[in-house]
Amino acid sequence: MFISTYEKQLDAKRRIVAPHEFRAALQGFDGIYCFPAIEADCLEAGGQALFDRYQALIGELAVGDPLRSALETSVLGGMTRLYFDTAGRITLPAALCDAHGITDWVSLTGLGDRFQIWSREAFNIHRETQRVAAREGLAAMRAQQRRV
Repeated sequence: MFISTYEKQLDAKRRIVAPHEFRAALQGFDGIYCFPAIEADCLEAGGQALFDRYQALIGELAVGDPLRSALETSVLGGMTRLYFDTAGRITLPAALCDAHGITDWVSLTGLGDRFQIWSREAFNIHRETQRVAAREGLAAMRAQQRRV
């Protein structure tokens, strides 16, 4: 399981050391799958289980379904398999870094079965927005439960 948030600095070759806890969560998989996230302006990454989940989701949709086509293009078409080197580093592709403003410091944030890679500045803004949304969402959920 991917949990917590880590800040890492890219080196001149766009390499980052993946957190040991994230590498351990991959259960023997020697790399990660990485692609532009659908719901946020960042990269989404994970192991074989994440890839299999998207494959299964896409497979449930009929060929020719517009959602299937959108997912195939966005997820599979944008996906890159990144391998760990002997130091536990992955190299982020230049095109993905450029598209998401990733130049120096990144935040890697665990989301259970996957994690996201953000520019540090963009993640700090996103985190605050998500805290407000979580706070408001929980308050609304509790109010709904009290009415029932």
